[in-house]
This record gives sequence, C-alpha cells and structure tokens, in this order.
Amino acid sequence: MQTVPLKLVTIIAEAFLEEKLVREVKKLGASGYTLSPARGEGSRGVRASEWEGGNVRLEVVASPQVAERILERLAEVYFPSYAVIAFTQTVEVLRGEKYT
Repeated sequence: MQTVPLKLVTIIAEAFLEEKLVREVKKLGASGYTLSPARGEGSRGVRASEWEGGNVRLEVVASPQVAERILERLAEVYFPSYAVIAFTQTVEVLRGEKYT
C-alpha cells in the first residue's frame, strides 16, 4: 500500500471555542476534522470545575500548506487571549487524495 506524508494538526482549546475553531479550520482548507473532549494540566493549571467549561481536542489531517495556515491563524487570533495549544506531526496516510 502507498502512503502519503501529510501533517496532523492537534489543537487543544477551551470547549466554548469549539464551533469557532471548526469553522476556522474548514475555512482555511481542512477537508475534515476529529473532535473529542480533553482533560489535563498546563501552564494555566487544571480547570477548577465543569462550570468553567472543559477542553476539546480538535485534530486535522492536512497538507503542509493548510497546516501552516491553521497554525498562523491560531497564533494571530487565539494564542494571545485563550487557553489554546497546538502542535503538528508528520503522518503517513493511506488514501492521501482525500486530504488534498
């Protein structure tokens, strides 16, 4: 089987940003995404309660160009004001044509 190298962009953010982030990544060229709840501790500590809202993990497999656009948008709009982290990994994907 032939694989295609693409980028996996992982975004972990405050849950109330979910709809906005989904709209952003799609607008920036993502053909799809995976969304799941997330828990953990970071530089801003652990959330004290559900009242504050949980976190979400948004994952996108995309071309390097789309991944770069997503990271640039996050850095510009979200990083200064919200508890958001993002990272990329190179992944080998079957059926790579679905992502380009």
